[in-house]
Amino acid sequence: MSGAGPEVDAVVIGRNEGERLSAALGSLAGGVRRIIYVDSGSQDDSVARAEALGAEVVNLDMTQPFTAARARNAGFAALGEDAAEFVQFIDGDCSVVAGWIDAARAALVDEPALGLVCGRRRERQPEASVYNRLIDREWDTPVGETRACGGDFMVRHAAFAQVGGFDAGLIAGEEPELCLRLRRAGWRLWRLDAEMTAHDAALTRFGQWWRRARRAGFAFAEGAARYGFAPERHWLRETLRGVLWGLLLPLAGLLGALWSPWALLLWLAYPAQVLRLWRKGLGADWAFFTVLSKFPEAQGVLGYWWRRLRRGEARLIEYK
Repeated sequence: MSGAGPEVDAVVIGRNEGERLSAALGSLAGGVRRIIYVDSGSQDDSVARAEALGAEVVNLDMTQPFTAARARNAGFAALGEDAAEFVQFIDGDCSVVAGWIDAARAALVDEPALGLVCGRRRERQPEASVYNRLIDREWDTPVGETRACGGDFMVRHAAFAQVGGFDAGLIAGEEPELCLRLRRAGWRLWRLDAEMTAHDAALTRFGQWWRRARRAGFAFAEGAARYGFAPERHWLRETLRGVLWGLLLPLAGLLGALWSPWALLLWLAYPAQVLRLWRKGLGADWAFFTVLSKFPEAQGVLGYWWRRLRRGEARLIEYK
């Protein structure tokens, strides 16, 4: 294992990742002590690839509802009592950038109050589609103390265990929810000014982008239902914004037009909002899709509440 300091274990989750899984596991070789790969019912040769690269394989029980949160918890549990002090989580469609493990470990060693650190995740092929470019920009968040992370991060084993790991029932948004509980437990979270992972979103079609935004809306609604009126106001603003722009405003225009066609002028708020965001220097594509995303987000919010009212089981919203 490279570098000096406490040992690091890694948990990788995936399903049908193929070459991307080989890249993920290969990027960890020599940087961590143990690699746990959790497979979620792959139909390709993912398990064989993982075993050939020296990972310890955990086959997730697919008779139970699958979530990425449950897979990560299973990988953490597989570390057992011999677990290292720090654990690096990554998704099977990512690979770790050289130097990240040492940088993350050093940050956790230097500041005992830190429970979790993350860094800059980048898209491997941002030029492949406008959707990949948008995601690459989405990952570009401010460095320093943060409130949440994505699926790639290094966490202190004791902190993760203290809060009980991920909520296995969440189909999306499980990382920010974990971070909320870590902060409530007194841990600080930090985004380092360092390259962390390369991610392969593989978003090339509009339908994929729409489903991903719908999944975000579902996560917003669930987070707001749980914690929206707590001091953190977790995802309350995002939920209300999606409902306003993606549902209430267009309905107001349509219903108002029954009395006066002038009510349709309400829809001019959309191009006005795109122009406002564009003039802030965010780029035309970012401005356009940010506004457009409120429609699938509202769909996701409605989907969450419909499922909750029916007391149904949440199903994954997959986009690739």
